[in-house]
Amino acid sequence: MNDEPEWLVRARAVQALAQSGLAFTRDPYDRERYEALTAIAAQMMAGPSGADPDALRTIFEAERGYATPKLDVRGAVFDAEGRLLMVRELADEGRWTLPGGWADVNQTASECAVREVLEESGYRVRAAKLALVHDRARQGHHPAGPFSICKLFFLCTLLSPEPERLDGNIETADARFFAEAEIPDDLSTGRVLPHQIARLFAHRAEPGLPTEFD
Repeated sequence: MNDEPEWLVRARAVQALAQSGLAFTRDPYDRERYEALTAIAAQMMAGPSGADPDALRTIFEAERGYATPKLDVRGAVFDAEGRLLMVRELADEGRWTLPGGWADVNQTASECAVREVLEESGYRVRAAKLALVHDRARQGHHPAGPFSICKLFFLCTLLSPEPERLDGNIETADARFFAEAEIPDDLSTGRVLPHQIARLFAHRAEPGLPTEFD
């Protein structure tokens, strides 16, 4: 169940309708109407959140084409002792999360997850199983964001016991393996939640579990 505030859900829906309308309309008057809806969506979202409506409108106007959820990929890497790899995010006050990020074009979702693990931790891995397909809003991630996001969590096999030296990594400050009882409390909850980590440990313990979704 989506526990986000109704104003955010409605503002996001208006923005998506405006974006999709702009992608397909050929009528100049309809274009003006959809542009006005974009501005209204920014105002709807800015009011309760305290954000700058002009800044939100600029973000919305940069989105092109039919509006669809954005795709976030995460790699769940376990070592031989059953500990989970986590990284400390520089962008979120040094909080801990699973390595991952936005999916890139010209790569499959699993390739993106493997790349993100290498870039953020130095470990080379192989994606072995898609464990979780979660809608960010339905799972209760905070803080809420302006766009719909689909999150894919892949179980990954560790290919080497030692990380490679990373030059120019500007995303993470640390990478460590944690036992389930040692998972840090200061999680980056916009990226991963405790119940998702628990399910990933369950999938590691029982590889035959089906992919969980929604």
